Amino acid sequence: MQIGVHLPHIGRKATPEVVTRAAVQAEELGLADVWVSEHVILPKDAPYPPSPAFLEPILTLAWAAAATKRVRLGTSVIVLPMHHPVPIAKQLATLQTLSKGRVIFGIGVGWLEAEFSALGVPFRERGRRTDESIALLRALWSQDPVTFKTRYWATQIEEMRMQPPPSAPIPLWVGGSSERALERAVKLCDGWHGSRLTADAAAPVIKRLRTVRPDKTFTISLRTSFDGKDPAELSERLGAYRDAGADHIMVQPEDRDIDDWMRTVEKIARAGSMH
Repeated sequence: MQIGVHLPHIGRKATPEVVTRAAVQAEELGLADVWVSEHVILPKDAPYPPSPAFLEPILTLAWAAAATKRVRLGTSVIVLPMHHPVPIAKQLATLQTLSKGRVIFGIGVGWLEAEFSALGVPFRERGRRTDESIALLRALWSQDPVTFKTRYWATQIEEMRMQPPPSAPIPLWVGGSSERALERAVKLCDGWHGSRLTADAAAPVIKRLRTVRPDKTFTISLRTSFDGKDPAELSERLGAYRDAGADHIMVQPEDRDIDDWMRTVEKIARAGSMH
């Protein structure tokens, strides 16, 4: 089982120096990958996330890529239906090429209706737009020239070229635990990236996914958090995820102070090395 860690690109601690320091630390500790999340714009009184200060995720991963050589670079998650898929395809193909094949594209359908409204995207079409975007991304990355007829995106792609293609295939992992999200994972994507489920809650979902997608190319990943207080509990939790059948765990430290964050990442790496 592989272990990744979230980068501190949210809130007051998110500075260029901090992102570099955290990415380099993760690589030196032997962690598998570093991760970012996304919110573009938030209502003033939104109760979540805890801070409206978010560095843009793909640019943050490009910054981390320049400071590292080995760790993979993941999104947990990009809210795909909020974004026009053509520029997203270009950004990710570029990041994949510049990082020499280290990108994992985690996607979700989103939940914050006001954010969709601010970006001019119909909230109630988000699932259908996600499915169409996945198909268009794969076409843009693999066909030259490409022709693609869309229903939900106002775009016309007829015998067009987008170069260069990604230097290696970009795995798509989908988040969410709804019936539609699980169906999307096994039918359209390369992995499932569940969030904040206990091992007991995740076990039947993992069993179900593995029944349909037993191939090793399909990755089962879970996102969890850690407050840094009890490394033994974290180690036990990681072991339970492993026993449930998870291939990968991404852990997000909960610390606000960057020095505390870095110490928590050291504890995560030690706990992860046992599994």
